[in-house]
Amino acid sequence: MFISLSSLILLPIWINMAQIQQGGPDEKEKTTALKDLLSRIDLDELMKKDEPPLDFPDTLEGFEYAFNEKGQLRHIKTGEPFVFNYREDLHRWNQKRYEALGEIITKYVYELLEKDCNLKKISIPVDATESEPKSFIFMSEDALTNPQKLMVLIHGSGVVRAGQWARRLIINEDLDSGTQIPFIKRAVDEGYGVIVLNPNENYIEVEKPKIHVQSSSDSSDEPAEKRERKDKVSKETKKRRDFYEKYRNPQREKEMMQLYIRENGSPEEHAIYVWDHFIAQSAAENVFFVAHSYGGLAFVELMIQREADVKSKVTAVALTDSVHNVWHQEAGKTIREWMRENCCNWVSSSEPLDTSVESMLPDCPRVSAGTDRHELTSWKSFPSIFKFFTEASEAKTSSLKPALTRRSHRIKHEEL
Repeated sequence: MFISLSSLILLPIWINMAQIQQGGPDEKEKTTALKDLLSRIDLDELMKKDEPPLDFPDTLEGFEYAFNEKGQLRHIKTGEPFVFNYREDLHRWNQKRYEALGEIITKYVYELLEKDCNLKKISIPVDATESEPKSFIFMSEDALTNPQKLMVLIHGSGVVRAGQWARRLIINEDLDSGTQIPFIKRAVDEGYGVIVLNPNENYIEVEKPKIHVQSSSDSSDEPAEKRERKDKVSKETKKRRDFYEKYRNPQREKEMMQLYIRENGSPEEHAIYVWDHFIAQSAAENVFFVAHSYGGLAFVELMIQREADVKSKVTAVALTDSVHNVWHQEAGKTIREWMRENCCNWVSSSEPLDTSVESMLPDCPRVSAGTDRHELTSWKSFPSIFKFFTEASEAKTSSLKPALTRRSHRIKHEEL
């Protein structure tokens, strides 16, 4: 039977408590003291003593994984999919391993955006100094000069970065479903310029500097003997505290601090910044947005802050399971009316793709993405989104009303 190290450490305390409880009043005081000691022990932290080192490879090859010709992540020796529970009963260690692999996946997708999709990596803020924190976006060569069409892609919240819809899909299913690459390649083939936003890259992390506090006794008028005694007590206290911290958390990660990126400290700020410095400056007559989950909320906030500019430049917006809320975000009547005419939200639903789905909010039409899995909504609605954009572009050119799904929804809404 497996007994963890933490159990062996606590066992003598439990035995002592059982023996003490049989004694008199003095023994009860000891029991109280032991209970206090137990309450100070963080069992979750203590369990870390049983973990292997949090030292993981920094390449896919180091993890012994690679993407096959179908874009699926497979073990290079066994051909098996990724295994999360690599070590039994070590959930935290397995999670850290998964996160380490995820960081490698992010860099891998960045490489694909540049090499396979021929996008350029553009640093922001555009006027950043050498020393300040920076982020970046990706753009096609013609993103700002294409006179006809520009597609803008915004992912959701969380660990995903530019070029991704869902890390889970990339690792457990394939690159097509989990990344924006199919959207980018088809957009380029159909003559769009492309801009890929990076709304979760809001800060950089640096190690927190250690603050050395000088003892106040150094500058006092206390006798030398008294200062020495105080310094000795202080050193002993620090020695005990360091020993306890090492015992409590032997794998304590470095203390980090966050340095936020100027004008890009949140997804909403980032969307507005990229609009002002890139999208609004582009030559495209028709701008199209694809925004997933929190990306939809970021777009609505952009609309609120730049309403006139967005209305004059954006032709259509495809949302996928967007979490925006026109009431909470205080979107005005004119914005809600524009969204009813020019937006469509493909939501998670068990209904067939493009089936109308009722909404409690008076904003854009909602249709089924053909899946009840949130993270899959962008990939499953992929063909419908491009059809939607084509119809919206043709409708604008010929001054006709947009797609049938939106027109029928509007008529139904007016009847209600």
